Amino acid sequence: MTATPATPSVVDEISDRFVEQSAALDPCLATYLGIGGYDDRLTDFSPGGWQARAELARTALRDVTAADTTSDRDRVAAAQLAERLEVELALYDAGYVTSDLNTAHCPLLTVRQIFDLMPTDGEQAWEVIAARMRAVPVALQGYRESLSDAARAGQVSARRQVLGCAERSRTYAGAGSVPSFFGLLVERSETSGPLRLELDEAASYANTAYAALGAFLTDELLVDAPARDAVGAERYALASRVFTGTELDLAETYEWGWAELARIETEMRQAARELTGGEDVDAAIAELDGDPARKLRGGEALQAWLQETSDVVLRELADVHFDLPEPVRRLECRIAPTSGDGMYYTGPSEDFTRPGRMWWSLPEGSDGFSTWREKTTVYHEGVPGHHLQVAQTAYRSEQLNRFQRLLCWVSGHGEGWALYAERLMAELGYLDEPGDRMGMLDSQAFRAARVVLDIGMHLELEIPRGAGMHEGERWTPEIGLEFLRAHTHMDDALRRDEIDRYLGWPGQAPSYKVGERVWLECREDARRRHGDAFDLKAFHAAALNLGSMGLDPLRAELARL
Repeated sequence: MTATPATPSVVDEISDRFVEQSAALDPCLATYLGIGGYDDRLTDFSPGGWQARAELARTALRDVTAADTTSDRDRVAAAQLAERLEVELALYDAGYVTSDLNTAHCPLLTVRQIFDLMPTDGEQAWEVIAARMRAVPVALQGYRESLSDAARAGQVSARRQVLGCAERSRTYAGAGSVPSFFGLLVERSETSGPLRLELDEAASYANTAYAALGAFLTDELLVDAPARDAVGAERYALASRVFTGTELDLAETYEWGWAELARIETEMRQAARELTGGEDVDAAIAELDGDPARKLRGGEALQAWLQETSDVVLRELADVHFDLPEPVRRLECRIAPTSGDGMYYTGPSEDFTRPGRMWWSLPEGSDGFSTWREKTTVYHEGVPGHHLQVAQTAYRSEQLNRFQRLLCWVSGHGEGWALYAERLMAELGYLDEPGDRMGMLDSQAFRAARVVLDIGMHLELEIPRGAGMHEGERWTPEIGLEFLRAHTHMDDALRRDEIDRYLGWPGQAPSYKVGERVWLECREDARRRHGDAFDLKAFHAAALNLGSMGLDPLRAELARL
């Protein structure tokens, strides 16, 4: 149950209508948002499907631009909708939407991952899943048509992304000795008789479709795929605006990334002294990793620890540091059904019958998990991070329209808040234990390194003096991997995955630290304005009640508080 909605204005009506029509045109989005009635279908990823969604966006942009926005509430809501529609259309008009293929986020992954959010209780739920599995071949065929059309227009993702996505497709289909995702899904149903036969057949169709997509990528699209990974300044500037909602000074942000990384690594050496008496960060981390008291074995142990850690912080922060409505106080921690998808959060359905969920995708061959590394991630994905931000926004129907509550998402705002939440928990004393604090700092250093790498590789910038490696040379993926080895503490396979992610999803990775920077600056501006009257709890409540927005409008609105 959400709060009682306010009387809708013209802007609200435009926004709400856009959400409803978007759900009808994008069933995967509808399921993600928890809007019922579309779970037996998949999104049309053909050129015609993309065009229909672009025309819907153009209509909504025209309508909201012409709407009356004399009230503050309507002014904010109209600006949020217009800004997101403008960048969405800019991407579409540039041909980047229909050619989208990367190992981090694209329709290939969406079609697979949407099954994770579908109800599985009862025969009717499995009938709906069977219907959606039967729709997989058409959805992936439409996607292939879009990629082919884009290729004819000269828009093809880099060879690295094509090969990575082909491998992901084969994995979903059950290549070699790896069981297929859809086969494993059907096994969970524990059904029999005609329904089980229907599920097995539908899963077979989906497997065949993913195998065909993998073959298409390697046999056809790969021929036109460029070897160069960098997207260049023009495309990067647009991608950065999509993910941050601001026109970044990329040269200044690149320099700031280097400085921020150096600052955090200084803090890490201080944490190492607390742990071992010396400043050797690698030695301190090796000691943490070797501590059996900080180790979890297996998915069940990890899930139980995640849930317990999350439940504790929910109880302790509620009504003290944050006003948490009752439905927001439920957060499920789950192990994802596939590997290699990282850690992520999915929001609640609109009516909260499906709660917010924190997912952990177990790496292949993992022998355990270190709690010192993961506690800060619980705060990032859960409370006070994504769950607090997303679920509380979804609840505020008396203040926010459906677009603001359900559909508006700006990575710089959302991921920036989640990273800010990690440091906030350190400020509140939840990461005082030196190992847990090292985990937070290690996470922060990783995100700062992303700023340097993402901008540096895509713009092929010069590595500055004092970097300690390849000074004066231009960034390459190989230098990027060497840089991650020098500045991050993770398995080499994960480092390689990160390089693929940055190169395939330009502008997204820096949005975490860029957004955190803005959140911290806005908080300090408010603290200076209000002096002794500054109330951190009130600042957080007012800021989050605005809903997600670009970083430029966020600065402007927070300056009014």
